[in-house]
Formats: sequence, structure tokens, C-alpha cells
Amino acid sequence: MDSLTQIVLGAAVAAVSVPARDRRVALAAGAVLGTLPDLDGIPLALMGLDPVTRVTWHRGPSHSLPLLLAAGWLLWLLLRRWNQRVRTAPRPWLVAIWLALLTHPLLDAFTVYGTQLWWPSPTRPVMGGSMFIIDPLYTLPLLAACIAAAVAGPRAWGRRWLAGGLLLGSLYLGWSLVGQQLADRAAARALAPMGLRDAPRLVVATPLNTLLWRVVVMTPDGFLEGERSLVADRGAMRFTAHASDTAALQALGADPAVARLRWFTHGFMKAERDGDALVVSDLRMGAEPDYSFNYRVARWADGRWQPVPVRQQSGIRDAKGMLAATWQRIWHAAPAP
Repeated sequence: MDSLTQIVLGAAVAAVSVPARDRRVALAAGAVLGTLPDLDGIPLALMGLDPVTRVTWHRGPSHSLPLLLAAGWLLWLLLRRWNQRVRTAPRPWLVAIWLALLTHPLLDAFTVYGTQLWWPSPTRPVMGGSMFIIDPLYTLPLLAACIAAAVAGPRAWGRRWLAGGLLLGSLYLGWSLVGQQLADRAAARALAPMGLRDAPRLVVATPLNTLLWRVVVMTPDGFLEGERSLVADRGAMRFTAHASDTAALQALGADPAVARLRWFTHGFMKAERDGDALVVSDLRMGAEPDYSFNYRVARWADGRWQPVPVRQQSGIRDAKGMLAATWQRIWHAAPAP
């Protein structure tokens, strides 16, 4: 999720856990701890890594639940030794530190980017996909709760605001899972007559909402793409077929960059030729033909695809237009073919 959301979530869970006299301090501490895991982007950028390595290691060790549990405990031991507030209420502050750190990757896991909750285990990243990386309906109640708690200080109504903001946020996360399942069921019904009910399928929230869902279905020669508005759509879901150079992906299967992308995306990627270059796109973020992450991984030479140093290409070209189209699509069914 975006930094503001992680800041207010960390602040809220920390402040609601400590004694009332420590609430304002906990808001600040939780805000810092809540955004701390995303600072892994700084060393990754400074190390001069190739784009695939940099992208796939983000949300890696810094988002590992076991590592964050250990880091939070060590931080608590230090603060208990040197900080009077923590020494006076050690258990509530341990809970506050752990919650501020752990809720960050757990919330990230609701998005589709991919969060390595169990690093260093080699299991694939968790990519729930029920939340977009920015969603005001989740963030604003938490922001309001944190502002109210800062104003209230130790007064009791500040804690009630925090509890209310966290409750609303949790209910919205629950709704996102329900909405995702509704869209998935519609997709399954439409895919069954096509013999694709069991094909790899991804259902993701579209930008800034949980009412319009994008569905990607992998096929032997490419993928299908469809949308489901929980407001406007009533009939069978429709899909559009898109080609992918699956033969090129298979030929480059042993290339470390391509293999790493396949692991990171759970195989939801496409390949297309651009002149003599092969460009691989992450199908999870964006929509045909614009995707957030595109990589030039090989070139055609001597009758075959040969790996080259990875270069990241431009992402979505018309974000404003995509948002406008998303808003319209929420409220209006797709025109009949």
C-alpha cells in the first residue's frame, strides 16, 4: 500500500495499544515503524542492481514476518532499557511495536505486487489482489482517527476514534475479499463452457476502488482479459484474447531474469517482440496494452533469442485516461460486442 496508508495504520495500531498517557508518542512512533519496511527501496536503489532484481527484492526481507518479529523484540529490549515510557508499560509497548511493524506486510499482502511474508523461505510472494495500492475508502477513516487521537491526547474519546477507524478499515478489507470472490465466481461461470475453469486465473481490484475487478486468465498461446463491475454487470462475463510469445518465454526459461520474473509474478506475464528485442510485461499491474512493469530481456540474433542485460521500459502511458475509464466502467456495463 502507499506510504500514507502505512503511516496512519502503524500510528493507529500503536496508539490504541499503549496507555492513554503515551498515546501521542505512540502515534509518532507507530507512524515511523509503519513505514520502515518500505525503506528497503533506498539501499536497493543505491546498490546499482538490475531492474528485475531490484523490483523482486522489494517487499522481501524487510517484509518478512519472522524477521520483523525478531527486529521488533530487539527494538523493545533496547527501549525498555533506555526509555521510561516503555519501562513503565513494557507489554503494551511490545504489542504496539509488533503491530506497527507486522501490519505493514500483512496489509501489503492484500495487494497484487507480491509480498514475501515468509522470507527466507523460497515460497512465492503472497499477492492477494483484493486491494489496489491506493484506496481512499481504506485510508481516510484511519487518517481521521489519527488526527482525532492526536487532538484528544489522553482523553478517552481519542481511543474510541482509533478503534472506530481500525474497525472500519478491517470491515473494508473484508469487503474487498467478498467483492473479489463475487468477481471470481462470475469469471468461473463464463470460463467453464470454454474449458478454462481451471486455467490459472487472477482477479485484481482496479485503481482506487473495490467495485470493478479485472480478471486475467492464462492460456497456452497467451491470455484472456475481462472486467466485472459489481454495480453495472449482470450477464455473463466477456473476455478478450491477447497473444503472447509463449515459445520465446519457454526458450528463455533458464535465463535468471525470466525465471525470477516467472516466480515473482506466479507466471502472469506476457512476451512480445519489439523490433529485434523481446519485452516481458507483468500482467498483474495495468491493463492491455499498458503495464506498470515492462522489461527488455533478450534480442533476436543468429536465429534464436539471446539474453541481454535487463532494461526496464516505460510503464503506463496514460494513467489519467485509465482512471477516467475505470470510473466510467464502474457505473456502466460494457457495450455488447
